[in-house]
Amino acid sequence: MRKAGSPSSRLFSYTGGMSWATRRRTIIFSIIGAVLLIALVSILFPVFYKAPSCTDQKMNGKETGIDCGGTCTYLCSAEVGAAAPRFVRPFSPSAGRTDVISYIDNPNKDLVAKDVHYTVELYGTDATVIARKEGITDILPGATPVYIPNFTSGYAVVARAFLSFDDTTIHWYRYEDQRVVPKYNFDAQIQGTTAPRIMATLTNPSAKTLRDITVVATVFDASGNAIAATQTVIPTIPPQGISGAVFTWNEPFAGVPARIDIVPVVPLPALPTNP
Repeated sequence: MRKAGSPSSRLFSYTGGMSWATRRRTIIFSIIGAVLLIALVSILFPVFYKAPSCTDQKMNGKETGIDCGGTCTYLCSAEVGAAAPRFVRPFSPSAGRTDVISYIDNPNKDLVAKDVHYTVELYGTDATVIARKEGITDILPGATPVYIPNFTSGYAVVARAFLSFDDTTIHWYRYEDQRVVPKYNFDAQIQGTTAPRIMATLTNPSAKTLRDITVVATVFDASGNAIAATQTVIPTIPPQGISGAVFTWNEPFAGVPARIDIVPVVPLPALPTNP
């Protein structure tokens, strides 16, 4: 048996464990370290982590595309039908002047797009571009007329016309139509042939005065081809009242008129925010 003061006994006493003071310091430092780590994470997390949104140019959250679908205001292009021009037709309402009328068909029920950018090009008989213009339109429910007066001047013969959209500006969203749109009374009458004139009336269905209402008139032949178009602005339509619209041309129609479309064009409200 070894005595209490032997070397092996002293070694056992030296290495036998951590003292209470050391353990206490370790616990305190661990708590301080944890608190500092939590504080550091709380500071850096908002800096480096961005919550998914519909404007971050990424497909995240519940989106079904980049910044579209899911809980976003705007729908993805794969979820909707593409709007397309039914026709793009140039006219010469007077010598040396060309106007253009197009109808944009919206195949999506209860969906609209605001401030869509488009380009119209006119081609001559030699397939060269005679004129090109850009514009902005809303794509409304049903069909939207796009009338461009004085598109180009000159006597070049227009062989073809095309309208194309800038797809990056088409943002489809659901819209419960709350616009006050005047109602056409289906009473348009054509007067004259060498310098035709059309007179029609529109009714204001609301209890407030409507102001500066743009109205497009398009004349079709028996085959459904557009043969003339123009537009006018009605300054005011009184509440529950009626106002007349007059459309004039300086040249005869390019065919025999069989049908007249009178379409008031009321723009959509401001573009909604994509959250």
